[in-house]
Amino acid sequence: VPYSHAIHVGQLGIDCRYCHSTVEISAEAAIPPTQTCMNCHSSVRATSEKLLPIRESYATGMPVEWIRVHDLPDYVFFNHSAHVMRGVGCVSCHGRIDTMEEVYKVKPLSMGWCLDCHRNPEQHLRPVEFVTAMDWVSEKDQLKLGAELRQIHNINPPQDCNACHR
Repeated sequence: VPYSHAIHVGQLGIDCRYCHSTVEISAEAAIPPTQTCMNCHSSVRATSEKLLPIRESYATGMPVEWIRVHDLPDYVFFNHSAHVMRGVGCVSCHGRIDTMEEVYKVKPLSMGWCLDCHRNPEQHLRPVEFVTAMDWVSEKDQLKLGAELRQIHNINPPQDCNACHR
């Protein structure tokens, strides 16, 4: 399914959590079920050729086979809710998804990249209510704000192997 985040998030302003509804409560961000798409597309562009796979999925009950761009190896455990609920913005790992016609990997999501953030998370922390705001910019110096948030919320990301390798 050719899904444009640029249209849905960028132009229409749909919050990440509308489709990725479990991101605050679960380790998984959740790939949206067809019903989520049909909430709008049963009436908006309902006959579009591009949406044929969505309509077929809805009619048959077979899930859409989304392509996972941000797919981690099986031996890596990543908990979305642990990051989101501590104020790590979506943009920190996924980039400006609101400008992407087609999703692509912006960050390496490598062990070294993750550890850099775990060792120095300040640059990625923001108030929790702004985690999905793609264009959010701190009114303060980001590193100072990050240090404050880290202290206030007792954010001490684990750096031991078994935190992510299970």
